[in-house]
Order: sequence, then structure tokens, then C-alpha cells
Amino acid sequence: MDANGETSEQQPALPPRPVLPDMAAARSRGPADAVEAHWQSLRLKWQWSHAAHQIRAPGRAYPGIVPLLEAAAAQPRLRRLYPFTSHFALLFSSSTSYPWAVQAGSIEPLHNGRFKVRRRNPFVVIGEVDTAEEAVTLVLELLPTGSDPVITAAEDERV
Repeated sequence: MDANGETSEQQPALPPRPVLPDMAAARSRGPADAVEAHWQSLRLKWQWSHAAHQIRAPGRAYPGIVPLLEAAAAQPRLRRLYPFTSHFALLFSSSTSYPWAVQAGSIEPLHNGRFKVRRRNPFVVIGEVDTAEEAVTLVLELLPTGSDPVITAAEDERV
């Protein structure tokens, strides 16, 4: 009981924050290492955020960004691109820093468990699907055909 005679229930502790890859070191090794480190960093951050959400708001829906990142990372053509998120939407860039050179489109995990895929140019919804894997398949179809995108670094990252 506290000073007011009320019982206080303590919320369970949040999980420890993950140790993230050293992005500066990765960038110094080149764009490919920056891309790989950022994939790892995004997955760790969103896994922690999801775990914290389950403690802070048990029973409340959380968009499927973690399974989406896992499904996208499993695809070699997407894995070569620099991933970034904005308002839960996952996008892919052929540049490792802003301004992004967005490739294909974006995938937005919805609170109902589905995924919305948007084309980048023109910016239109091309589909809403049930699984992260289906969403990744749609965005892969939007990638330019032929060769894989070239990963570039920003001018201030070039040695």
C-alpha cells in the first residue's frame, strides 16, 4: 500500500535494449556493410519495440513489422537494398543515406494483421494481402528488371 492506502501494481520491467551494430564502423567499410548493419539494426529495434509494447499494452494489436522485416530480409534482391521505416511502413533505397533513392514501393503492416503494398511512382496502392511473404512478393515484382540495383553511399560517406 502507498501513502494513500492504495495498492500499486508494478508493471513488469521492459526487456533490456538490444546492442545495435556500430553503424559508423559499418559505413567506414562501405555501402554493402552499411546495408547489412542497418538490416540487423532495424530488426533488433523493432523486436525490442514489439516486446516493450506487449508489456506496456498487453492485448493491443501491434502492426506486423517484425515478421515483415524477416520476410523481406530473406529475399536476396531486397537484402541488397538499404531498408528504412517510416510510420511502420518498410521502404528500400539504393542509397545508404538521405535523400533516399527508393526502389519499388513500400509495405505497410496494418493493425488488422494484413499488409498494404504501394507503388512508389505513381504512389498508388497495388494490393492488400494477408501475409508478410505475400507483400514481399508484390514489392519484388515492382523492382526494376534486369540487374540488381547498385548500392551507393552519400557523398560525405565516400572515401
